[in-house]
Amino acid sequence: MLNTVMDAVQGFGVSTTHYLQTNYQDAQGLFLWVSWAADLRNTFFIFFPLWFHLRASVGIKLIWVAVIGDWLNLVFKWILFGERPYWWVHETAHYANTVPPHIEQYPMTCETGPGSPSGHAMGAAGVYYTLVTSILAIMTSKKKHGSKKSTNKEWYLKAVLWTLFWGVQVCVCLSRVFIAAHFPHQVIAGVITGMIVAEAFNRTQWIYSASMKKYFYTTLFLTSFAVGFYILLKALGVDLLWTLEKAQKWCVRPEWVHLDTTPFASLLRNMGTLFGLGLGLHSPLYTETKKSSSALVKAGCVISSLLLLHLFDSFKPPTHTAALFYLLSFCKSATVPLVTVSIIPYCVNGALSLQNKKGV
Repeated sequence: MLNTVMDAVQGFGVSTTHYLQTNYQDAQGLFLWVSWAADLRNTFFIFFPLWFHLRASVGIKLIWVAVIGDWLNLVFKWILFGERPYWWVHETAHYANTVPPHIEQYPMTCETGPGSPSGHAMGAAGVYYTLVTSILAIMTSKKKHGSKKSTNKEWYLKAVLWTLFWGVQVCVCLSRVFIAAHFPHQVIAGVITGMIVAEAFNRTQWIYSASMKKYFYTTLFLTSFAVGFYILLKALGVDLLWTLEKAQKWCVRPEWVHLDTTPFASLLRNMGTLFGLGLGLHSPLYTETKKSSSALVKAGCVISSLLLLHLFDSFKPPTHTAALFYLLSFCKSATVPLVTVSIIPYCVNGALSLQNKKGV
C-alpha cells in the first residue's frame, strides 16, 4: 500500500519535472543559477563573512543553523531512503504499461545522496529564515531604544522581507524539481524542516558564549553519531551509500557525478566549518580585535573576507583518493571561519593602524 502511494506521489513528481522542462526550457539558465545560489557553500563564503563583520551574533547563528540543519538533513536522508527522479524514472515499475516521461539531466542533477528531504531547500529555508527574523529583531530592538518608526513602515518591512523569503523558497523548490534532483514532496519537506531548525536557534542563546571545549565536543559528537549510525546500519546489512551506485549508473555524463555531493563529504565539510568557527572565536587574534567597531574596519573586513574567500574557494581538493579528499575538505572548511573571524580582522586592524601612524 505504502509503495503504491509513493509510486503515485513520485510519478506526479516526474510529470511535474517533465512539464517544467518542456514548458519553461527558456528559464533553464535561471533555474541552474538558483540551484547554485542555494548551495550552502554560499552561506559560508558570502553570507557569513558579510554578516559576521556587520553583526557577529547573526553570523554565528547562520553557521549553527546551516551546519546543524545540514547534519539533520544527512540523518533524515539515511533514515528515509528517498529516491531521486533522474534514476527512479528508469527503475520503477510505475510505467510498466506506459512510456515514462523523458527527463533531461543537467550538471547539477546527479547528486549522489538520498533525496529526502532536499538539502538545498532545507538549507535555503533555514538560512533565509534566520536572516529575515534577525533583521526584524534588529529593527524591533532599535525601535525599543528610542528610534520612532511608524507602524506602517514596520508592516511594510515585514511584508517585503517575508515576500522575499517565500519568493526565494519557491524559486529554489522549482529549480530542484526542474533539474530532476528532487520530487516536489522532498523540497516541501526541506523547506518546513529548515524553518523549524532556524526557529529553534532563534530561541537558543548558549551558542553565542559557547566555549572552545563545547565546540570541540559538539563537533566530535555530531561526527561520531553520523559515522556510528553508518557503521551500525552497515553491520545490519543496510548500505547507506546505495545511492552512489544509482548515480553512477543513471547519470548521462560520468563527470557530473561529484565526490563532494556524497554524504560524508557534506558531513566533514560542515564539521570543519563548525570547528573552525570555534577556533576563530577563541583565537587570541579575535580577542585582540573584537572591540574595534569602526565603520572603516568593518568595511575593510567585509571586502577583504569576500575577496580572499572567493580566491580560496577556487582551491578544489584532489578527488583521486577519497580519504585525502575528505581530510582536505575538513581543513578547507575549518579555514573559512577561522580566517574570517580572526586573521582578516587582525590584518585589517594592523594595516589601518600602521597607515594612521604614517599619517600622523
